[in-house]
Amino acid sequence: MKTFEDFDLPKSLHKAVEELGFTNPTPIQEKAFPVILSGRDMMGIAQTGTGKTFAYLLPILKQWKFQKTDSPRVLILVPTRELVVQVVEEVQKLTTYMSVRTLGIYGGVNINTQRKDLALGVDILVGTPGRVMDLSLDGVLRFDVLQKLVIDEFDEILNLGFRVQLTSILSMIRSKRQNILFSATMTEDVDALLDEFFEFPEEVSLAPSGTPLEKIKQEVFHVPNFLTKINLLKHLFETDTTTERVLLFVNNKRIVEVAFDALEEAFPGQFGVIHSNKTQNYRLQTMASFQNGDLRGLITTDVMARGLDISDITHVINVEFPEIQEQYIHRIGRTGRADKEGVAISFVAPYEEEKQLAVEELMNQEIEFIPFPEQVIIEEKKLEFEKDKKRFKTIGKKINVEEKGAAFHEKKDKNKKVNLGGPGKTKPRKTAPRNRAVEAKRDAKKKNR
Repeated sequence: MKTFEDFDLPKSLHKAVEELGFTNPTPIQEKAFPVILSGRDMMGIAQTGTGKTFAYLLPILKQWKFQKTDSPRVLILVPTRELVVQVVEEVQKLTTYMSVRTLGIYGGVNINTQRKDLALGVDILVGTPGRVMDLSLDGVLRFDVLQKLVIDEFDEILNLGFRVQLTSILSMIRSKRQNILFSATMTEDVDALLDEFFEFPEEVSLAPSGTPLEKIKQEVFHVPNFLTKINLLKHLFETDTTTERVLLFVNNKRIVEVAFDALEEAFPGQFGVIHSNKTQNYRLQTMASFQNGDLRGLITTDVMARGLDISDITHVINVEFPEIQEQYIHRIGRTGRADKEGVAISFVAPYEEEKQLAVEELMNQEIEFIPFPEQVIIEEKKLEFEKDKKRFKTIGKKINVEEKGAAFHEKKDKNKKVNLGGPGKTKPRKTAPRNRAVEAKRDAKKKNR
């Protein structure tokens, strides 16, 4: 097994790595290091929690040399504000004994403050595509000396709708640069970007995204509706003392609040929420409280939790099953890290069973079925979004014309008429078209002769 000694890091960088307590690189760090060091464009495919941030930071910082410039030499694009803060912290940890100016920029805060910070000079800039685009259009942010571009969590950047900003940034920055891209999955969008902006990128990949994660016990409960899911949640938190640090996933921010209100009533002050409607300060404070152990659990969506390095998660609970198969892997990958065991529990409603089967097929593994606890009350009422789910199931089904009902009555005669293009088409003129102005001029010439 390789160690960081084998990377031949500069003393200043090696000392910082030692103080962080790292001795052995992860597989993605080991594979990516020589590729990035060579200066070639690279595309890395790896799951969440594999050490991708250090995989690109270590080779970049190994080659670091002082240059007298105020414009960024390295640009790192990430999808969310929380991830900007996290990456900036990682850079600062590694550059404790190096002269590197690092800055994070993102939306939701005063842009004038960030303009002033940029004017002071920056070496490594970490930002969301939206805010990077805004500041570059202002002329405050320039890419004249940019040497390396890193796009982290590329698939999530696209999911959040940053495609236009990303392609605009790629078009603006100097062509002579090294491109480094990391994505959890390989998609057609990734391929399209590589073809357009990358030069013969080398692919560095770990196991396929559908490979089941080791050391994670996967369980599933079949639950009739969302309110019953809430009752089951309360039961688990009351009876299972091992649920100490829990991530709870739902599919949108509206449901985050529904789940939080129910748990807050039963367990006051034990749970926090993170979603895009919360202020930046609130989200950062909630994250800090959870990291410090002040909160038992955090309720969030895939968007907000993507890429966040939250340590020692004991349980991941899918209150709602993810819409995308690969997302299940990303979610449960938040636990069972660093040689520790974890538990992933999924609540599956009837309309989610097809998604569960698709995930099992992807992983080539069945998720262990757990009988529904008898002491948990089963609710009859369904929430509005569940009723919608039922209606959506009919979309795409072929309608049997022979069984058509009242909505498929014959049209009235007046509605059977075909538009033939107006009176000019239906009643052709009997005389040739005339241009009276031309005729008047012609007559005037004849008179003058």
